[in-house]
Amino acid sequence: MSANASIHGRNRVLIAQEAARIIAGEGVKDYRLAKRKAAERLGLRANGDMPRNSEVEAALKEHQRLFGGESQARHLRALRATAVEAMRYFARFRPRLVGSVLSGTAGNHAAVELHLFADTPEEVMLFLIEHDIPYRSSERRFRLSAEEYAWYPVYVFAADQVGIDLSVFPASGLRRAPLCPIDGRPMQRADLAQVERLAAGALPLS
Repeated sequence: MSANASIHGRNRVLIAQEAARIIAGEGVKDYRLAKRKAAERLGLRANGDMPRNSEVEAALKEHQRLFGGESQARHLRALRATAVEAMRYFARFRPRLVGSVLSGTAGNHAAVELHLFADTPEEVMLFLIEHDIPYRSSERRFRLSAEEYAWYPVYVFAADQVGIDLSVFPASGLRRAPLCPIDGRPMQRADLAQVERLAAGALPLS
């Protein structure tokens, strides 16, 4: 390996580690933004030295293993218990848990991210209104394939100081998970039974 390649490799590791600290400590969810911030803080150029999202994810898991300890484990258990409650509450929309609470990388600022499925997004909005749940609405872009993207409604609210993030897909979307921004594969989704086992400390996911 040349000296140049060695330097590039070391810079990738440094950026991945700093990005992991930013995600864990500051609640940044966008890996691209975290990497850019990390490069700026380290005085490195945001160029070919930038690590892949999967490298940042690996660094984040290592960071939490080293520094999270039992407090991180308790926090994750609490978030998964909240996820179970939320999924039961929204059971009519066949909820699926996604994101950091499912993967185990959830930091202090993490929200419970659920995918819901309905014939129209208005069904979820009316459900929130009927149950007097204050919410914020927006849209989020998901990647469905190498060339295809789509925007879906998002409703966000808080339950016991935990953010609940609801992305609403059409009913047919249950059969087609969007691509994960970390590894480019279909996003991992867990149903209520799987999350109940996770919250109980079992290992239900393959």
